[in-house]
Parts: sequence; C-alpha cells; structure tokens
Amino acid sequence: MADGVLSFPLTSFRADGTLDADGFRAHVAAQIATGPGALFPACGTGEFFSLDEDEYRRVVTIAVEEAAGRLPVVAGTGYGWAQAARFARIAEDAGADALLVLPHYLTAAPQDGLVAQVEHLAARTRLPLIAYQRGQVALTAAAFRRIAALDTVIGLKDGHSDLDRLQRLTLAAPEDFLFFNGAATAEIQARAYAAIGVPAYSSAVHAFAPEIANAFFTALRGGDDGTVDKLLRDFYVPLVELRDRVPGYAVSLVKAAARLRGRPVGPVRAPLTDPAPADLAALKSLLTTGLDLVGASL
Repeated sequence: MADGVLSFPLTSFRADGTLDADGFRAHVAAQIATGPGALFPACGTGEFFSLDEDEYRRVVTIAVEEAAGRLPVVAGTGYGWAQAARFARIAEDAGADALLVLPHYLTAAPQDGLVAQVEHLAARTRLPLIAYQRGQVALTAAAFRRIAALDTVIGLKDGHSDLDRLQRLTLAAPEDFLFFNGAATAEIQARAYAAIGVPAYSSAVHAFAPEIANAFFTALRGGDDGTVDKLLRDFYVPLVELRDRVPGYAVSLVKAAARLRGRPVGPVRAPLTDPAPADLAALKSLLTTGLDLVGASL
C-alpha cells in the first residue's frame, strides 16, 4: 500500500439524498484507473457515518467489483463494536480484503475500553483490521501493544499527528506492521511522518485531482523538494486554510471539487453542508492553480 497514493472514494448521492450507485461506480472506476495503492470505500471521506447497511453493502460491493482483485479494498466500519461487527459481516460477504476501524461513537473511553473495542470486533470477523486513532481514540504504547498482538490486526492509521506518541508506537510494533498517515490533508505532514518511518498516507485530494496527488507523491518519493515545496505552498496550504473555515469542509470541499471536474458524486448528506458560493469560487480558483502546477486542466 505504500507504493501509491491511497484512494478514499467519495460516495455518490443524488440531489434528493439517495444513493447514486451508477455515479459511485463511475467514480471508483476513474479512481482505480489512476493507479492508487489501495481503495478505501465507505470511510470518512466516503461519508460512512451517513450510510445505512443496505447502502453500505452496495458501496462496498461496487468497489470490490471494480477493483477486480487488482488492488486491495479496505472498507470502513465503526460505531460500537456490535454495530461495527454488523458492517464487518457485510464487508466480508461483499468480498472486501480488510477493514479500517473508525473511531467509536461519541464517548471518551479508557485505554482498556479502546483495546476491548478492537478485541470484540476481531473476534467477530475474519477480515484483517487496521485500527484508526483519531478524535477520542489515542492509544498509549501499552494499549497499542495489546491491539497489535491480535492475530488479525495488521495496521494503524494515525490522525492525531502527535509524532512523539506515534514514534513510540512504531518502535513497539511487530515486524511488518502497517502504519498510515491519516492526518487531514495528509500531504502537509507527509515528510514528517516519513521521517519516523510512516511513508504511506491517505489523500483526499486524490478523490478530485489525482493528477495533483500523484505528482506530489512522485516528487516526495523522488526527493524533488522543489516540486514538493511549490505544491505545498501554492496548493495544499491554501486548501487547508479554506478547509478550516467551516466544520465538515474536509469532506464537503472534496466533493465540491469533484463536482467542479464533472465527477458524478453529488452533494454531501446532513449533517454536512455544501460550500457557500464564495468558498466554492475560492475552491475553483485554487483547483485551477493546482492543476496548472502539474500541467493538467479543470
């Protein structure tokens, strides 16, 4: 998975809020065509939190069908362990290769509870698990060792960007354990994560501008600091500043940018909201700049 940008496809909805299965299939096919390292349907960018079980089944099934064994499909699951296990069974039946275990719902929990959450899920699915620490989930080294010792737990995605804590976890990990940079707009911190041994990262930008995401990935891996700096300065940092204006823009802006490029992804579902007109105009200008930097067009 570290050999290419990780794709987190958007879930397509129609104007009335219903699932657009055909639109999602077209979007996933286009994502796969750009050569990502893996496909992560029905995760945060894919609005897992807004899908019912039937919609989730269709989304994961379509992703598996389009991937056709060419790359791993890692489906999202979450809420409490009982509900996460229900989604896990659906993902198993649909043919997913693994699961990304999203943070549990609402409440803070002690370290023993965070471990038990993963233990309960691991006991109820055959699929490999990648734990995701973000929000109310922040593992100590001791708790991480217990989770990493489970036979089917193969990785950890980090969204806290606490590199001191994360370095302690990487040093405590079994051999060949997978780590992923899951920071919002992960490219901003990709160098720092790579410096402590975490080169793989998810890219929301890949969902609407794979040309930019792949150009950044190639420059980063090739040591082309000039290109990395230019893309960060002129595209990624302004994107983060725009994203931070409104809660939920981490998903809403991504979907809006995909629509600007004619992708059939539709609107976001509540409680998210689509960007305001002024923010949409700023996004279009920024997207044009980013594409120009890599020799592509809107």
